[in-house]
Amino acid sequence: MKNADVKRGLWILFFVFPAFSVVFVFIILPLFISLFNSFFSWKQLIRSSFTGLDNFKTLFFSYPYNERFFNALRNNVKWFLSTMIVQNSIGMLFGYMMSRKIPGQGFFKRIFFIPVLFSIVAVSFLWGLYLRPNGLVNEFLKLVHLDSLVHAWLGEEKLATFSIIAVNIWRWAGFPSLVFLAAVDAIPVDCIEAAYLDGTAEWKMFWRIVFPLIIPSVLVIMVLTIIGSLNVFEQIFTMTGPEGGPNYSTDTIGTMFYRTAFGGVDSGNPAIGIGSAIGVVIYLLTFGASIISIVVTRSREVEL
Repeated sequence: MKNADVKRGLWILFFVFPAFSVVFVFIILPLFISLFNSFFSWKQLIRSSFTGLDNFKTLFFSYPYNERFFNALRNNVKWFLSTMIVQNSIGMLFGYMMSRKIPGQGFFKRIFFIPVLFSIVAVSFLWGLYLRPNGLVNEFLKLVHLDSLVHAWLGEEKLATFSIIAVNIWRWAGFPSLVFLAAVDAIPVDCIEAAYLDGTAEWKMFWRIVFPLIIPSVLVIMVLTIIGSLNVFEQIFTMTGPEGGPNYSTDTIGTMFYRTAFGGVDSGNPAIGIGSAIGVVIYLLTFGASIISIVVTRSREVEL
C-alpha cells in the first residue's frame, strides 16, 4: 500500500472517528446493553439469573404488561397516522405554496417555523395550561359563543391523545414545510415551465411532476416521523403525567418504558429486564417501519 493511501486513510479516520464515537456511545452501545439486560431477571437494580426470552413473553402475554403495551402501541400508531397525514400534508402544502413566490413569503417562513425553535417541554407545559377546563382555549370558545365545543381537553379519554397530537402538529409543521420548500425549489424551472405551457392543471402538475421529484425529501420526513412517533415521551409526561392519563388513554411506549424501567407497572419497583425488552422492541419497530417506508417510497422515486 502506498504511503499516500495510508495517509489518506488516516485523515479519513481522523475526521470520522469523533462522529462514530458519539454514535457508538449514545446509540449502538446502549442498544446492545438493553438487549443484554433483557435476557436477565433483576432484583431492583441488581442483575440476577439468565431468563432468555421470558421478559419478552411477560411483555406480550402477561397482565398487566400486555394490556398496557398494546394500548400504548395503539396510541403510537395514532401519533404516526395523525402526524404523517395531517402534519406532513400541511407542511407539504405550505412548502409548495411558498415555492410559488406568494406575497409575504419571508414573513410566513419565519412565522411558520418559529414554534419549532421552542423548547418541547415549555410548549407542552404552556399548552397543558391552555387546555385546562378553565384554560385559554375554553375561555376563547366561550367568548365567541361556541360553548358546545368546550371540553376538558386533557381530561376526556377520547380527546386527550388527539389534543396532545394537535399541539405537536402546531409545533412541528414548520419543519417539513421548509424541507419540502427546499425540495421544490431544487426542481429545474424548465420542468415546471414545460408543464404550464402544456396547459397542465396545478394539482396534476404537483402529483405527476413535483411529487415524484421530491420523493427523497418525502422519504426523509417519513423516516423522521416514524422515529418521532415511536419515541413520544416529553409531551405526554409534561401534559398528562408519566401514566399517560386519564386512565392510560394517552400512554405511549415511551412513557410505559419509563414507568417500567424506573418504577414498575404493577409493583412500583423497577423492572429493568422488562424495561430493556421494551427498549429493544421500540428499536425493532422503528427499524422495521423505516425499512418498509424506504422500500415503498423509493418505488415512486424518479430521476431527472
